[in-house]
Amino acid sequence: MDVLTDLLDRARARTARVRQLIQRPPWSVTFVDSPALAVMAVLGGGASIRLDDSGLPPVLLAAGDIALVAGSAPHTIADDPRTPRQVTIRGNRKHFPGGDPAATQWALAPRTYGDGLSGASVMLRAGYELHGDAGERLRSLLPPLAVVPAGPRTGASLNLLAAEASRDEPGQDAVLGRLLDLVLVQALRAWCAESAVPPVWYQALGEPAVGEALRLLHSEPARRWTVAELAGKVGLSRAAFAARFASLVGEPPLAYLTGWRMTLAADLLRDSEETVSAVARQVGYTDAFAFSVAFKRARGTSPSAWRAQARGLPKA
Repeated sequence: MDVLTDLLDRARARTARVRQLIQRPPWSVTFVDSPALAVMAVLGGGASIRLDDSGLPPVLLAAGDIALVAGSAPHTIADDPRTPRQVTIRGNRKHFPGGDPAATQWALAPRTYGDGLSGASVMLRAGYELHGDAGERLRSLLPPLAVVPAGPRTGASLNLLAAEASRDEPGQDAVLGRLLDLVLVQALRAWCAESAVPPVWYQALGEPAVGEALRLLHSEPARRWTVAELAGKVGLSRAAFAARFASLVGEPPLAYLTGWRMTLAADLLRDSEETVSAVARQVGYTDAFAFSVAFKRARGTSPSAWRAQARGLPKA
């Protein structure tokens, strides 16, 4: 299993929130408490996007462009950077300045908002509520704002998602969720491939030996891997493999494996009723004491205390 697939499978909540905006300029929408990862695309007209607290200038988007916002940062999308704030989304509710009476007319169709009139800009926005430590690990791979220019890599899947966004048929959420996954993965691929300096993790996946080693570690994280065994699997000497892995990934192979095991363990402790010993076995530790020592070194607290904290339970 490749790293990105593994992270997406483990990190994503199963409910996709997809919304479409069809609105004549001037328009502006500010998202105050955005999900951990938002995907926005311009389907018609143009738009701008700004991370409100970053101090960075707005970025202009053309038709077909996709913007990825990671980290729940407040951000504003508008027809023009100079357009004043008009609508604020907070807690999945829309707030209009001064209680604008036109607000009641803003809903056009299922998941579709705006005035729907001629000359409108058309925007599509979807949100991922990333789950657990795997979600945080996925988010950390991305910059706060990544823009993917329109192109053949993303155009067809984006059109499919747009066509489904305003429908209300049986199984609609399942269809939207799968199409959103497709758009996200293709946008990530395009952004990495077209970046002047590709992200370190993408470069690592693209290197045959290191990419294969990462796939092995993610496919069998509980296996008692050694550097020598991994090196043999990818056809390199132990020293050459260790040096190449550390250079591209930023840490030695077994340090990466330990970090990934702790991510898996943290989510198992939060989401399951497995005992600490059972969690330890699932992530490759036959000794619960050794696992607890490793977990406390990585997270600063014991597995039991971390579980209670993650679930909002009182300390024992």
